[in-house]
Amino acid sequence: MTNETPTRPPVFRIRMNGRATDEAHRVSSPLELLFDLTFVVAIAQVASQLATAAEHGHELQVLGPYLMVFFAIWWAWMNFTWFASAYDTDDVLYRLTTLIQMAGVLVLAAGVPSAFEGGDFTAITIGYLIMRVGLVSQWVRAAVEHPEGRVTDLRYAIGISVVQLGWVSRLALPAEWGWWTFLILAALDLSVPLWAERTGKTSWHPHHIAERYGLFTIIVLGESVSASAIGVQRSLAAGGVSASLVTIAAAGLALLFALWWLYFLEPAAEGLTSRRGRSFYWGYGHYFVFASLAALGAGLEVAVQHGAGHTEMSDTAAEYAIAIPVAVFLFMLWVLHAPLVPEVVIRPLKTLLTIALVLLLPLASPVIGVAGVVVGIAVVAGLLVAITLVDSAVRRQTPAP
Repeated sequence: MTNETPTRPPVFRIRMNGRATDEAHRVSSPLELLFDLTFVVAIAQVASQLATAAEHGHELQVLGPYLMVFFAIWWAWMNFTWFASAYDTDDVLYRLTTLIQMAGVLVLAAGVPSAFEGGDFTAITIGYLIMRVGLVSQWVRAAVEHPEGRVTDLRYAIGISVVQLGWVSRLALPAEWGWWTFLILAALDLSVPLWAERTGKTSWHPHHIAERYGLFTIIVLGESVSASAIGVQRSLAAGGVSASLVTIAAAGLALLFALWWLYFLEPAAEGLTSRRGRSFYWGYGHYFVFASLAALGAGLEVAVQHGAGHTEMSDTAAEYAIAIPVAVFLFMLWVLHAPLVPEVVIRPLKTLLTIALVLLLPLASPVIGVAGVVVGIAVVAGLLVAITLVDSAVRRQTPAP
């Protein structure tokens, strides 16, 4: 069964062989799209917690918990996505084990406030345990039904299970050990695919993976739009419409649109096809792309609230809550694609100049205000889009030497 006929009732069980890496018209399945919706809840929770803390001037205190919780969300999505690219059968058994993972994501999302407020990762760990039960059962099934990949599949199942035991054991350790144990276990989690695939590569599909990452980027951008709308709604309820409120909201939408445009300018699928060996670098590096976009959503919500005079943070802090995530996003977009494609679409010098301008604009706050800074960042990002499009058009029309 393929993803091209999603309306056909699924067979209870289809032999789980590795899917072809050159399969035509490979796109995200309806099940994958439904799975992604559970992450909308989790990302909304983490962005909301970050925005709330920032409004009270505590953004630095929650930065660590934010990065930790977002790692948990991102890594859970990564595990499912790459497995599905290699082994999605879309039969009844596969759908049920995916349902287990979806339940785990929702438990994880429910535990986000506790992790931020008191450093309690119990619910998040339980959610992970539920997800890992579904994921490990899928890897074991693949090992049984796909002899060619059995060793790699079993290494995945064993590695994931061992690290998960570490996460559960971490709950019994003293709170002051939290950071160190998290970093160690996160490094071990990241090492499992590197170790497992030393005996053989899984048959993930490059165009499918590029599309899945693009869809997750859209999800995170969507949460940024939602966070900005929440900020506007709260400001309207508290003090009515103001010119600053309208300006920041409009500039925030234009900024998100520019970042979306920039992300999809780079030909990731072609790069993953020709340079599969660099997939770990590209895939892992997206943690910073996704985390920066989610943080940007929180920053836009804070900027709207600050523009209406409803936060305790300084103008500079509110402005850098937008500028820093944008700078990180632009930098990582270049860094991740430079080794993947012969020539990046977004030229490095223009990227670095844009980043410099974005980070310098908050210094002009005494003159142009918070709204002016947000507008300036949106304009700079829009100019990068325009210049990149012109450069691409010129290069296409210039004959090769």
